[in-house]
Amino acid sequence: MPTERLINALQSYGVRLADSRAGAPSRRGGAGPSDHKAMTIAGRTVMVPVHTESAFDSPFLVRRPDANGVAVIEHDGVVIGRATFPGKPRFYALSTFDGVPYSKIAVLHGRDVLATTVLQTCIRYQSRTKTCQFCSIGQSLAAGRTVAHKSPEQLAEVARAAVLLDGVKHMVMTTGTPNATDRGAAVLCESAFAVKAAVDLPIQAQCEPPDDDRWFGRMKASGIDALGMHLEAVTPEVRARIMPGKASVPLERYQAAFEAAVPVFGRGQVSTYILAGLGDTPEAILAMAERLIAIGVYPFVVPFVPISGTPLESHPTPSPAFMHAILEPLAAMLAGADLRSTDIKAGCGRCGACSALSTYERAGGAA
Repeated sequence: MPTERLINALQSYGVRLADSRAGAPSRRGGAGPSDHKAMTIAGRTVMVPVHTESAFDSPFLVRRPDANGVAVIEHDGVVIGRATFPGKPRFYALSTFDGVPYSKIAVLHGRDVLATTVLQTCIRYQSRTKTCQFCSIGQSLAAGRTVAHKSPEQLAEVARAAVLLDGVKHMVMTTGTPNATDRGAAVLCESAFAVKAAVDLPIQAQCEPPDDDRWFGRMKASGIDALGMHLEAVTPEVRARIMPGKASVPLERYQAAFEAAVPVFGRGQVSTYILAGLGDTPEAILAMAERLIAIGVYPFVVPFVPISGTPLESHPTPSPAFMHAILEPLAAMLAGADLRSTDIKAGCGRCGACSALSTYERAGGAA
């Protein structure tokens, strides 16, 4: 099976693990790739669901690693591939000067990405009539696995250690939405400024479009290298149903924000996260991707993964065929526009661990 198809299938179905202790700890709840585990397959480190409902019934089983750390991947008892697991990062053993474990400030995503949710609270999360139905940002906070607000000093301390001890190559800063004006841009600016003062690390910031386009220049000046403004869903009907609060920021505002941000950060350095499987058709996703690519925005399409404890915990995952119908033509569109994940300075698109998209990009280039 081609690597891109294998990774696509594993991320759609999830896997059963013979040894859940292998490699770095998996995550439950919180922002980012939750209920996943990092695995390296054919040289690509990807996040694969392991704690979801579909993973428990997955036809894919990852056996216990051998003495060399290599685990075979089976499909209904037939060996179809091999995987290794990135180890637990060394910076997890440390605590900040004020006594907070580093792992509560930032975590390792994929193989070499430091990720943090600067504000672990959100105005949308306070009400089930406004919250994004897939979001679990409050779960890790309620479980005591993180802190509500990571200070700039804490982030700088952890980032420097992650670079020195574990060779981290770039950083993702996301945030819950604190207000209906800057929508998190201000707290991201002060956080990035502190990190860049401590260590030379490319940073992607992620927030909803702020109400004033002047924030893009401020974010760039603070040391932010790349920007993510995430649509999640691409049609008004799906947005209103899945994320009623966030849908109050209309698609037109996202369009205008993308057009304003690309000249500031550069072509390909602005991206958006699109969750396939929430109700948008492949045709709708590809049509939106075509418009985004024309602006210079990288559309990072990932399979929706339902997280336990959220309203969508029993929502079905998209099939491998559904994802293939999006990722193969999308990779061709990106190649035609000369937009590459490898050219992104920092962030989810450059990491690529939560989607097989970058593997499709490479497969298309090889072909």
